[in-house]
Amino acid sequence: MNRGQKRLTWLLAAALALVLAAGCAGNANNGAAGNGGNDTGNGASDGTATGGSGSNAEEPLEIQMFAGLYNEVPDMDNAFWTEWQARTNTKLNVEWVPSGDLDTKLDLLLASAELPEVLAAPNFRRPTLVNAIKSGAFWDLTPFLGDFSAYPNLRDNVVDNAYKYRTIDGKIYSLPGSRSPIDIGIKIRKDWLDKLNIPVPTTLDEYEAALKQLVEGDPDGNGQDDTLGLIGGGVIVSDGDESFAAGFGALDPAYNDEGGLIYTQLNPKYTEMIEWFRGLYADGVLSQEFSVMKRTQSEELYKTGRAASYARSIWWDKEWEDSNKKNGQPDAEIMNLTMEGPGGTAVALTTGGNGAFLISKKVPEEKVWRLLDYFEQSASQELTDLAYYGIEGVHHTVEDDQKVLNEQGVLEINTTSKQVGVLASLKYGKVVSASGSKAYNEAKIAEVEHFDQVGTVNPFGYLMSDTWNNVWARYESEWKSMVTQAIVGQITIDEYKAFIAKINALPEAKQAYQEFAEGYAAFHEQQ
Repeated sequence: MNRGQKRLTWLLAAALALVLAAGCAGNANNGAAGNGGNDTGNGASDGTATGGSGSNAEEPLEIQMFAGLYNEVPDMDNAFWTEWQARTNTKLNVEWVPSGDLDTKLDLLLASAELPEVLAAPNFRRPTLVNAIKSGAFWDLTPFLGDFSAYPNLRDNVVDNAYKYRTIDGKIYSLPGSRSPIDIGIKIRKDWLDKLNIPVPTTLDEYEAALKQLVEGDPDGNGQDDTLGLIGGGVIVSDGDESFAAGFGALDPAYNDEGGLIYTQLNPKYTEMIEWFRGLYADGVLSQEFSVMKRTQSEELYKTGRAASYARSIWWDKEWEDSNKKNGQPDAEIMNLTMEGPGGTAVALTTGGNGAFLISKKVPEEKVWRLLDYFEQSASQELTDLAYYGIEGVHHTVEDDQKVLNEQGVLEINTTSKQVGVLASLKYGKVVSASGSKAYNEAKIAEVEHFDQVGTVNPFGYLMSDTWNNVWARYESEWKSMVTQAIVGQITIDEYKAFIAKINALPEAKQAYQEFAEGYAAFHEQQ
């Protein structure tokens, strides 16, 4: 059943002639937008919403949303959020959850069943979320989206395979947070390398040696032995775990004797990486507090010139260079490394749309249509441009055909400002700095433009198995503890390997690995 037919069914059930007439008019507008006219709700040149259910002829669409907070809590009445809501004809009521607490709060929310209308989840594969989807907590969007003819932005402006990655039992329950596959870079302070005459590392061995020299060499010149090497958080170094794993070949498919596809963290190549990190820790290169360090702490250490290396999104480089310069390091320069390891290049790519927007089943069907119109508009180039650069003259100026954020722009336009809409995919959207000059951004693109040729996508970024979710729910916490103990030397590597072997030998783990192998083969047959 197509979109117009579903709406008509709803309207006939209501048996209200006035509503029927309004619904028909709305469908006419939407059809015009979807049949080769302007993208639905992309907005007129004066910034007003046009077309579809986003038309200002209707009352603003109120949206209750749960979303990640990556900066300070935003003032929803500031210039950016006022403009976003005006263009989309919405009133957003967002529960902003700090990124470090996001997974925990998400699990609690799903367990409570007190879901918001829209859930913006950072990982569409999180087992608790998948279980909630399968239990009927969210709308199946497949019949709403149909052939996407009414949603050209959601069809054309997202990354390749965006919906293929996220199907569950052949159905689409979430819309992608469409972002660049080139995202994470293993950063190093290039100015510190130059100061101590250390060549730019091109292998993981050279990287380890360079960090040891930096840690011992007082590169900030403060006369104190306080320089940290590699920092991070999470299991090892959070966002950098997969990048380093790629260098050991741990993101490449590895099969057990029965032909099952082994989960990345239990892959023998991943264990090789753990052993390497053990050496970094023993040499004082890996921060001694890695296991308890939160993302906000790592970020503060890096932007104040306390650490040599950190793995995060590339677009942070300019902001963190500027912060270091303000903190007495005027020559601060950050670069992202391309390094060869024993099993490959230490560059991980994302699926390009890992985040997910889901609509609670408690939302009435008619409002689902309006929410989809909102997300269709959010995936337009116009709204994407607004999310990245704000309003000309208010948030940015134009210099050499390059939009550059001003002070107000840096304050209001950030990662958090991109969390409430799908947005159009930009190849270098997680690379270029909105506050950087044209020359700066061109140089940054040149630094990493080869990443999509040498990088690796973790297949477990899109493969799913209910069997594995049940296994990993029992062992993940213990596995994290064992990783820490292995790295800091509280247990031997052989003890760690024995723990991994125990999980891999479980009958249910072997069953899950068979399911992963079948899913991997099926996915690539469709390529």
